[in-house]
Amino acid sequence: MPPASSIAVPAPTSICLLRLSALGDVTHVVPLVRTLQAAWPQARLTWIIGKGEHRLLAGLPGVDFVEYDKKTGLAGMRALRAELRRRLGDARRFDVLLQMQVAARANLLSAFVPARRRIGYDRSRSKDLHGLFINERIRDRPGIHVLDAIGSFCEPLGLRQERVRWDLPVPDEAREWARAQWPQDDVPTLLVSPCSSHALRNWPAERIAAVADHAVGRGWRVVLCGGRSELERSTGDAILAAMRQPALDLIGKDTLKQLPALLERGQLLMAPDSGPMHIGNAMGTKVLGLHAASNPARSGPYSDRRYCVDRYDDAARKYLGTPASELRWGTKIEHAGVMDLITVDDAIAAFERYCADQAAPAPHEER
Repeated sequence: MPPASSIAVPAPTSICLLRLSALGDVTHVVPLVRTLQAAWPQARLTWIIGKGEHRLLAGLPGVDFVEYDKKTGLAGMRALRAELRRRLGDARRFDVLLQMQVAARANLLSAFVPARRRIGYDRSRSKDLHGLFINERIRDRPGIHVLDAIGSFCEPLGLRQERVRWDLPVPDEAREWARAQWPQDDVPTLLVSPCSSHALRNWPAERIAAVADHAVGRGWRVVLCGGRSELERSTGDAILAAMRQPALDLIGKDTLKQLPALLERGQLLMAPDSGPMHIGNAMGTKVLGLHAASNPARSGPYSDRRYCVDRYDDAARKYLGTPASELRWGTKIEHAGVMDLITVDDAIAAFERYCADQAAPAPHEER
C-alpha cells in the first residue's frame, strides 16, 4: 500500500533532494524516493547528486538528476543554481528542499537551491552550520538506522515511510554481463568486496583469504569484486596470494551499473561497512558484514543483520574506554587495528549461520 498521509498538507508539485554521496548513502535515499512517488506521483523530483553516485542510479524512473562535482567549488555552485532556475522556469522555486547531507560543502551548496521549505536534520545530527541553511527539521530519533533517518525526511510533509523498496535501475545488459562471469549452476557463490572507502574499516587480507578458503572447502565458489583503485587492486592481490583455493577475480572489471547485477548473483556477500554492502542488500543478497569500526545497528545491511560480525562494543571498550551503549549514536571508532578485533572464527561462524539457515526446512515443511 502507498504510505498514508498522517496530517493534511497540500501536495507539493516540486521536491528537490540534496544528497551528493556516498554510494551506500544514496542507496538509502531510494526508498524515500519511492515513498514520495507513491504518495504524489505527479510531483516533480529533482535530485542533486555526485557524479559517481549518479552513474549508479541513472535511469531511476521519475527523477531528474543534477550532478555537482565538488572539484568545481563555488563556480560549480553558481552553475548549478543557473541550471535549477532554467529547469524551474516560471515556478522559480521548489516547494520543498530535503537537505539530507550535513557536510560543510553540501550545506553551502544548499544555499544555491531556491526553495520555500528547507527541511534538514535535527539538532543532534547537525554540524558545519547546517541549521543556518534550513528552516525546518526532522524529529530527533536516536538509535535508528541511517536509512530510517533518511526516510523520516518525508514526515514533515505529512507522510511516513512504511515500506522500504529499492528496485535499483539495473539495465538488462548489466545483468547479461553478470550472468556471463560464471556458470549458472547449483554451486553457491560467496562474493567478497574487501574494501571500504574508509581504509580503517577494512579487514586484513589474510583473514579474508582464510574465510574464502573455508567457503571453497564447503563447496562454494568465491568471487572477488571491487573498483579500480590501487587499494582495491592491491588488497585483491593480497587475498589471492594468501588463498590456498582458487577464486574468480573480478576486481576492477565491472562498472557501477554492472555492480548491482553482480552482487545480485551471489548467495552471500562478505564486506566491511561500505557502498557495496548496502547495494548488495538493496539487491536482495544476504550480507556477512564485518563491523568493528562502525555500529551495524546504525549502518549495517538494513534488511538482515543475522550474518554480521559485530565487534563494535569490543572496539568501544578497547579504544574509547566505554561500552558502546554509552557512546553518542553514530560514533565511528576508526582506529588503526580496530578491525583486528574480528577473528577468522567470527566470520566463519557467521558464514556457517547462513549455511545452517539455508539447510533448515522452511516453517511449512515437514520436519
